[in-house]
Amino acid sequence: TPTAPTPAPQTPAAPHVEAARAPSGPVSRPGELPNGPAATKAMADAGITAAQVGAGSGKDGRVTKGDVLAFLSKPAAAPAAPAAKAPARALETGEERVKMTRLRQTIARRLKEAQNTAAMLTTFNEVDMGAVMALRNEYKDVFEKRHGVKLGFMSFFVKACVAALKEYPAVNAEIEGDEIIYKHFVHMGIAVGGPSGLVVPVLRNADTLGFAQIEKSIGDFGKRARDGALKLEELTGGSFTITNGGIYGSLMSTPILNPPQSGILGMHKIQERPMVVGGKIEARPMMYLALSYDHRIVDGKEAVSFLVRVKEAIEDPRRLMLDV
Repeated sequence: TPTAPTPAPQTPAAPHVEAARAPSGPVSRPGELPNGPAATKAMADAGITAAQVGAGSGKDGRVTKGDVLAFLSKPAAAPAAPAAKAPARALETGEERVKMTRLRQTIARRLKEAQNTAAMLTTFNEVDMGAVMALRNEYKDVFEKRHGVKLGFMSFFVKACVAALKEYPAVNAEIEGDEIIYKHFVHMGIAVGGPSGLVVPVLRNADTLGFAQIEKSIGDFGKRARDGALKLEELTGGSFTITNGGIYGSLMSTPILNPPQSGILGMHKIQERPMVVGGKIEARPMMYLALSYDHRIVDGKEAVSFLVRVKEAIEDPRRLMLDV
């Protein structure tokens, strides 16, 4: 089953989806003052208007981001002209019909948009987690005591991806019209489970953060995702995404891109497998990695090399400390 993250409360579902670019001017209802830029962008991302949201809770009746989120979380109203739709299938005993929320509808639309737009391809590799596990076991107690947060595996993968993205910048770029936008920063999307599905909060400037800052931010994202307290602006603007299906037991999957991003890394469960090490068979803690990428901008050689670079950094985490 593909693992796909999702971005704004309009999107990351089973992986993912980042918000589209907002229109240049604010959207307002007749006779009212323009809404703020955050609310305007949120409505543009979700494909809705201020008239649909209704009376705003902001000053002078302006629509706020909170109003947009509240609107998206409600089940969509029945269509005005149901006769225009194809007749609904009669339900059998034991079935029930539940209207999709606007958020889930947006997620579905964005995921399909990713498949229809990008030339999506996935390359696989596997990584021996032994070195990272040993390093983590050695320093986890002192790390938690000093920084007040547990040392997990995700920070190692964020660091490894940052190093690989610097070496292969096309994986961190995006296509806009007939131009490629290269980014000299890494805004790392981290797919986390929320009450309404998978969302992808963005770890901004991840290339400037240390292990403790990364772990604290990811822990905070996870908690607030469960509480439904993530902010709209935290779910947009990512340049690359990591999704970890391993926490649910996934052994291998093909992540779906989070448009307009050009790459997403899928992590999976750690499982002991027989591997040949120094001519002898050993049981090693192995993890399959999957990199889905947009072949319009990322060549196969770049994608494979990127994934190998991540593998090398995880199998010898000292490389991350020395930036080699």
